[in-house]
Amino acid sequence: MDRIPITKQGYESLKKKLLYIKSVERPKNISAIEEARAHGDLSENAEFDAAKDRQGFIEAKINELSHTLAHADIIDPDKLPKDRVVFASTVMLENVDTGELVEYQLVGPDESDIEKGRISIASPLGRAIIGKKEGDEVLLNAPGGKRCYELIEIL
Repeated sequence: MDRIPITKQGYESLKKKLLYIKSVERPKNISAIEEARAHGDLSENAEFDAAKDRQGFIEAKINELSHTLAHADIIDPDKLPKDRVVFASTVMLENVDTGELVEYQLVGPDESDIEKGRISIASPLGRAIIGKKEGDEVLLNAPGGKRCYELIEIL
């Protein structure tokens, strides 16, 4: 089985999400199913059908999160090399065209959140900066066109 790289923060976040789904979402949905059953004829009961569909979604999410956590390989950014970009590295990039500075941490797909500056290693930018060193140029073929960044610093 392949290990899934993840940061400690991402691992803890997924554990909390799994616990919430198991302890809140699943029991709430079970109650909705029981309530819909109490209304009688299940063949024409839209509430029952919706609750059963939701149950399938909840169980699939539980399986997905359980699989990710079971195969997680927690990476400590403090123990990684700082001379090149690797998983869990935090980098400062400068857009060569605009001069705009952006800071990103490279994380796994399950923990990426662009609003928090966490990009997936599987994203186009993530793949483009892996292995780069400070001062290197990063060329990116983005959906909006080509972009060029300079890797200012590995934090």
